[in-house]
Amino acid sequence: MTAALPSTPPASPHVMNTYGRLPIALSHGQGCRVWDTNGKEYLDALGGIAVNTLGHNHPKLVPALQHQLTQLIHTSNYYHIPHQEALAAKLVELSGMTNVFFCSTGLEANEAALKLARKFGHDKGIERPEVVVYERAFHGRSIATLSATGNPKVQAGFGPLVEGFIRVPINNIDALKAATANNPNVVAVFFEAIQGEGGVNPMDKDYLRDVRALCDAQDWLLMIDEVQCGMGRTGKWFAHQWAGIVPDVMPLAKGLGSGVPVGAVVAGPKAAHIFAPGNHGSTFGGNPLSMRAGVETIRIMEEDCLLSNAANVGAYLKAALQNALAAELTSGTVKEVRGQGLMLGIDLSRPCGELVQICANNGLLVSVTADSVVRMVPPLILSMQEADEIVRILCPLIKTFLSASA
Repeated sequence: MTAALPSTPPASPHVMNTYGRLPIALSHGQGCRVWDTNGKEYLDALGGIAVNTLGHNHPKLVPALQHQLTQLIHTSNYYHIPHQEALAAKLVELSGMTNVFFCSTGLEANEAALKLARKFGHDKGIERPEVVVYERAFHGRSIATLSATGNPKVQAGFGPLVEGFIRVPINNIDALKAATANNPNVVAVFFEAIQGEGGVNPMDKDYLRDVRALCDAQDWLLMIDEVQCGMGRTGKWFAHQWAGIVPDVMPLAKGLGSGVPVGAVVAGPKAAHIFAPGNHGSTFGGNPLSMRAGVETIRIMEEDCLLSNAANVGAYLKAALQNALAAELTSGTVKEVRGQGLMLGIDLSRPCGELVQICANNGLLVSVTADSVVRMVPPLILSMQEADEIVRILCPLIKTFLSASA
């Protein structure tokens, strides 16, 4: 028997105070909608922060996971795991790369990428390898990944940070070349194809191609963090594919398991054999349940044409937001509507964190990142009608907020 959920979320004295939670407890969902324990309905434009690729209670995913629960949840990587082999093969096929390491989170995937870069350098005789990272980047909250992150607020209180990072602005190849000139310790360039937590900031296609060429010329690893922008979110399997390039290292997580924790590091020939047994590992990574979730997620995405849906509905939603906020874009109170596919951000001219609660009060779940960017990363099953609903709810709230705070 399932225990009844409380009608209002209690203040917990036992859970660490690490999140600024809304006073909402969600009880169940269907498609792109969720309901709280009081029965209030919400349109979910956040998707568990780009995690719930297939929405909630998907009729193809849930039975597959239920079946897997009756078979095996976890064994260990001492043994071969058939679904791990199947998911690795599929990721290799989709990416054009060669080998995969499985873990449980995006942070772990990014940490593994940084270890790959360092060992790549050491194997070449570089004693103190350095990795190029970016302003406004976000790669996680472990000591190494927060050191790679370009957000002083995330880093505050956790010094000394890990050394070995060179920070540059996005989309400026001259700045990258200047920052690395005559430096024999550089081993890799590491960035998000579209910065998520940094404010939904896309890398230009030409810039991606220029960095690929520079890494080839300098014998550096090109490492592209696709944790948030990958797995079909932009309308291609991975956001960097719009530029027609292939990285050497690609961390994945979030949408790969449709809510079941799973992370991966996909590597090409230059990086695929850097790790040897004992160099890296993960207790939970690649377990049968998470691998089944990954296999089924990709299968369903292909069967239901969710890449084209993400591209088409995302373009429709972006245009509708721009049209509805045309006056604000002209006045500059809305700076830009940016992003691609179903990874969109509305950059306001002032901090707007309170819009998260205001939108929830009106039945819409979004987030605010980088202080002033309203972020939408809904399930990839979002329909045109649901996109219209997002615009109908969100844009008047943004207009009211800007007018009241003028």
